Amino acid sequence: VSSDRRTEFVLVCLDNVVVLTYTPRVFQVSKKDFDGFKKLFHRFLQVKGPSVDWPKIHRPPEDSIQPYDKIAALPLPDSLADSLNKLVVVKLNGGLGTSMGCKGPKSLISVRNENTFLDLTVQQIEHLNKKYNTDVPLVLMNSFNTDEDTKKILQKYTHHRVKIHTFNQSRYPRINKESLLPVATDIGMMGENADVWYPPGHGDIYASFYNSGLLDQLITEGKEYIFVSNIDNLGATVDLNILHHLVSQPNGKRCEFIMEVTDKTRADVKGGTLIQYDNKLRLLEIAQVPKAHVDEFKSVTKFKIFNTNNLWISLGAIKRLQEQNAMDMEIIVNPKTLDGGQNVIQLETAVGAAIKSFDNALGINVPRSRFLPVKTVSDLLLVMSNLYSLEAGSLTMSQKREFPTTPHVKLGSSFTKVQEYQTRFESIPDMLELDHLTVSGDVTFGKQVSLKGTVIIIANHGDRIDIPAGTILENKIVSGNLRILDH
Repeated sequence: VSSDRRTEFVLVCLDNVVVLTYTPRVFQVSKKDFDGFKKLFHRFLQVKGPSVDWPKIHRPPEDSIQPYDKIAALPLPDSLADSLNKLVVVKLNGGLGTSMGCKGPKSLISVRNENTFLDLTVQQIEHLNKKYNTDVPLVLMNSFNTDEDTKKILQKYTHHRVKIHTFNQSRYPRINKESLLPVATDIGMMGENADVWYPPGHGDIYASFYNSGLLDQLITEGKEYIFVSNIDNLGATVDLNILHHLVSQPNGKRCEFIMEVTDKTRADVKGGTLIQYDNKLRLLEIAQVPKAHVDEFKSVTKFKIFNTNNLWISLGAIKRLQEQNAMDMEIIVNPKTLDGGQNVIQLETAVGAAIKSFDNALGINVPRSRFLPVKTVSDLLLVMSNLYSLEAGSLTMSQKREFPTTPHVKLGSSFTKVQEYQTRFESIPDMLELDHLTVSGDVTFGKQVSLKGTVIIIANHGDRIDIPAGTILENKIVSGNLRILDH
């Protein structure tokens, strides 16, 4: 069957799942979602083989990735408020907290002093608006998984000096891996249909933002750029040096897209990197790399930087590219298995992949401190500890730590869920002098424990280790069984 006929057949199936008893508003949203899915599915059927020709990959030219120090060395103007008033902060807020054992949106997990990711974001922007007397709004891109819970919580920020807008990512149908037909039977989300829809990756931001009408509204209000980042990256704060660099470019050379990259460590070998391809700056993800070249891609010597997903993008350019249907992003095919055992695929795109569609795109090699994602409970321990100080919603590495690098922390399966983790620490240990921590098995920590150097604590199956209050562990391996019981 030709790809056109296959697309047509799938769309007939999709049209059949649209139930006309839904409100006109829901029908309209579904229609836009299906139009977007139609384009993506059609492209998926047409693309054959790897999306990159490996010999055509080159390192980016020197001037296409600027060192942050060079940009930060330029003096900031007195008119910073003018620049800030052109800016919108957009946070990607589509994810759930399931990987950390939490229900609901990940942005509502407490990360520091009872503050959630969303609290910290609002505090950061409010601080900017008060300090510079500006109007930087916050926009949240929700998914159908997070929208309802997020909107309920937004009421608590009514009296903060931040305007908050939301829009929703698209909702696409998962596809049967064998038949390539949609698994959904109607557009409802309940019962059997609960897991047959998905949000199609953060590359969907361009179409959803445009379709929501919010993009046009912000342009009308005089906004020119968005700063986009993952809401769980606590290092992604508004950087005035990057913003000034962006708005101070001469008109003919106006940069439409900046991607913040940072130096790779061994922990980041799978992260997407910037390359030069067909005379354009392009994001290369591990999923696009031919198997024979995966080890080369992971090499820290050849590909030295990776994408932090902190992006600065021109609103006018997004509008132009959407209206010209010229936004070009590679398709990510993500295989999943549903609860009933059915194998499906979901077609996704990544926001950074559109870099090649924008004029005068640039990478900026930023300090590692601008990449502080909280993906696991091990990450959560780091940001809750005295390694970081909190001011106006921003976390910065404590000046008391002698080394600027973050310790390597690996907590075992007993710590996977936030609730379990909280019961195992009476208080967060002092980690200012810690280099490496591995904890495995049934382990608890008393109050005011101090960890220094390399500390490895292993409780074998059936054993339990209680680290007593006030303990100082420096370059120690603790194993066996240690119980402390109330007398």
